Amino acid sequence: MSWFKKEKTSLAPQKSRMPEGLWTRCRECSEVLYKKEIVRNASVCPKCNYHMGLSSRERARTILDDGRFEELNSRIRSMDPLRFTDTKRYRDRLEAGKKLTGLDDALLVVRGRVSGIDVILAAMEYGFIGGSMGVVVGENITRAIELALDERVPIIIVSRSGGARMQEGTMSLMQMAKISAALARLDEARVPYVSILTDPTTGGVTASFAMLGDINLAEPKALIGFAGPRVIEQTIRQPLPEGFQRSEYLLEHGMLDMIVERQHLRETLGKVLRFLTEPVLRREKSSVIASRNISLAQQAEVPEEAGDVRR
Repeated sequence: MSWFKKEKTSLAPQKSRMPEGLWTRCRECSEVLYKKEIVRNASVCPKCNYHMGLSSRERARTILDDGRFEELNSRIRSMDPLRFTDTKRYRDRLEAGKKLTGLDDALLVVRGRVSGIDVILAAMEYGFIGGSMGVVVGENITRAIELALDERVPIIIVSRSGGARMQEGTMSLMQMAKISAALARLDEARVPYVSILTDPTTGGVTASFAMLGDINLAEPKALIGFAGPRVIEQTIRQPLPEGFQRSEYLLEHGMLDMIVERQHLRETLGKVLRFLTEPVLRREKSSVIASRNISLAQQAEVPEEAGDVRR
């Protein structure tokens, strides 16, 4: 005979009165943060200064004057040249990336201004298959560089990528040489290129255009490297230094020119672009004046015609 009887009660789960999507947790310090406060702070944690990821369009609005820009993306798309399938078809991944980001691939190319200076901006989209670099990304970056070369305006490339896209095999690796060759032509023409490395910038992107800027900038604590730390440790069988492959470590060892917090990025870019463009403009102006003076001197040396001699 039981002295106590436990009655079963069925309580309907109550819906939370707290609207969803208002709060987020910082990956660095685990602080719970109000999303609107994060947006006002350029997606930087006010507690620990952790720089959260931005989409390519958010990045463009953060960098360009008044957040205004003109999209220049070409309408080219990958045709899945290898008919690649892993846990799902590559074609399905492309479609999912397009629906998630609204882009045809992992790059946004725009025209805008920074501190009143006309620029071409190419920003990688991490939401599209991890910002990986395939044939389309390589082609669009190359076209952006060639456009900057034709218009003789600086180009800014913001890298946020997991590296070359494995689903396109060797063709994705070829983009490293292709983009580097285009940047060499840009360098010969003395058109400025500023590279901005954000968290993460890895693989073939780091091994090519991300580290080839006239000025290489990075955000605080950004992961930057070719292979991952675990792979390197297993290869060399030695522990890595603290902070290895973070932007602070790379700056200390001469791989970067400057680490800039997001709130100061536009102002810093303005100073960098003025530093890079004003000498070029002065040289071009001097060249025009010199050629004009030569032309005037040549005209002054032309002998008088026979009709004028008779006077």
